[in-house]
Amino acid sequence: MSEGLPTPDYSLSIEQRESVYEPAEDTFLLLDALEKDIKKLRALDARIVLEIGCGSGVVSTFVAQNLGKHAFHLGTDINFVAARCTRQTARMNRIELDTIQTDLIRGLRLDRVVDILLFNPPYVPTESEATTDIERTWAGGPTGRGTLDRFLPEVPRLLSSQGVFYLVALHQNDIPSLLNHNEKELKGEIVMQRRCGIEHLYILKFSRI
Repeated sequence: MSEGLPTPDYSLSIEQRESVYEPAEDTFLLLDALEKDIKKLRALDARIVLEIGCGSGVVSTFVAQNLGKHAFHLGTDINFVAARCTRQTARMNRIELDTIQTDLIRGLRLDRVVDILLFNPPYVPTESEATTDIERTWAGGPTGRGTLDRFLPEVPRLLSSQGVFYLVALHQNDIPSLLNHNEKELKGEIVMQRRCGIEHLYILKFSRI
């Protein structure tokens, strides 16, 4: 089961913390789920790994550290400071990965080539939409799924024939609905869940049927 894989080194400056999501319980839950599946992920012999909303870069760096050197690792973030922070974390851990500042995958053509897709979206239900960079890292609108619902229809187009998609979600995001999204093309399952204070967090995994 667990190989005791270390969390990548990272360091966010005071300025970066003002707009970049610092690794927290949801980040580490995703790392635990990826560690649990690491042998399966290595067996994929992945060529392209894509993280949406790469933020601090800890997740992308962790995957790159533990998959070997064959894959091309890419992170996207709408926040330029976050994209730069991800590259900083990668360099700190002697990892090569690229980042692009964009909204989700706008401007990218990655049809059916992504072997490992990762997303820890803003999932907290909020009365109003986010207006600052730091709010955009966690505020998800009335259902907590404002950003996520824009992205989910793109997943079947992105995944390769063997591709897998790992998603962080909150209980209030309607887990059954998420699992059945794109059900004609993708199979969803809960791979890990954990209560963190008042939050009940899930890691969902999707693969092609």
